[in-house]
Amino acid sequence: MSFPEIKMGSTKALTLRERLDAYVRLVRLNKPIGIFLLMWPALWAVWIAGDGNPPWLVAVVFVAGVVLMRSAGCAINDFADRDLDGHVARTSMRPLAQGAISAAEAVGVFVVLSLLSFALVLMLNWQTVAMSVVAVSLAVIYPFMKRFTHVPQLFLGAAFGWAVPMAFTAIHADVPGYAWVLFASAVVWALIYDTEYAMVDREDDLKIGIKSTAILFGRHDRLIIGLLQLLMLGLLAYVGVAAGRGWGYFAGLGAAALLAGYQQYLIRDRDPGRCFVAFLNNNYFGMAVFLGLVLDYILHPAPA
Repeated sequence: MSFPEIKMGSTKALTLRERLDAYVRLVRLNKPIGIFLLMWPALWAVWIAGDGNPPWLVAVVFVAGVVLMRSAGCAINDFADRDLDGHVARTSMRPLAQGAISAAEAVGVFVVLSLLSFALVLMLNWQTVAMSVVAVSLAVIYPFMKRFTHVPQLFLGAAFGWAVPMAFTAIHADVPGYAWVLFASAVVWALIYDTEYAMVDREDDLKIGIKSTAILFGRHDRLIIGLLQLLMLGLLAYVGVAAGRGWGYFAGLGAAALLAGYQQYLIRDRDPGRCFVAFLNNNYFGMAVFLGLVLDYILHPAPA
């Protein structure tokens, strides 16, 4: 497959401010939605594993690790897509596509941020350190999966959700069965929000041969997203029962269900702009679940 020529440019001489801006855009610090989507499952797990009062070292390590690993993931994603981003309207202004940053620099950023994240994990138990190797591996694998499968979101979900078993391991050195159900809900969630995200780029992706669930689901996309939303809410309800949570948690799930319905309203016409708004709305979905958890532990503290 051949593409029309696009001038990627060499990494031209930039001022310090322009260079810093390029690095900020490379790791998407200017677009923190990815940090939130990665952070909410981590916080759900930390709060449940910690019975509403998690060790603060663990909480700080996971929050900082989320920021570092999401940023590292963006760098390696742009490296993987460096020959494709210039052909997609939404990604054509990324720094590698513009030639503001070289491929080698992007890999360097990924390595440095991954090592910083690993240094944080070294403050936890050895089981969590061992599990962090899986997290890095998933972060590397995901960006390349869109070339081989229509469901790269499964790898994204595994990468974003791996903080769940890591949190339980960090606090208990063990992962109970319902924690794996919580992990599964995070994987399903990634299928939901990343399909909404892929609906934005569907026409461009079809032209250049990128695979996605939005293309795989076709005209059944809204129905399948709706079924996945019901599945996720069911999995989260099971986790609440298994963890002994009360009405505060389920009130949070109720709010999340309303937000899921709102997302269905937004994507009803498959308008790219509204699909993107639906994708962004998942931040509030994750927040609603977390706030429900916090409220429930305040109202019904775990036995000492």
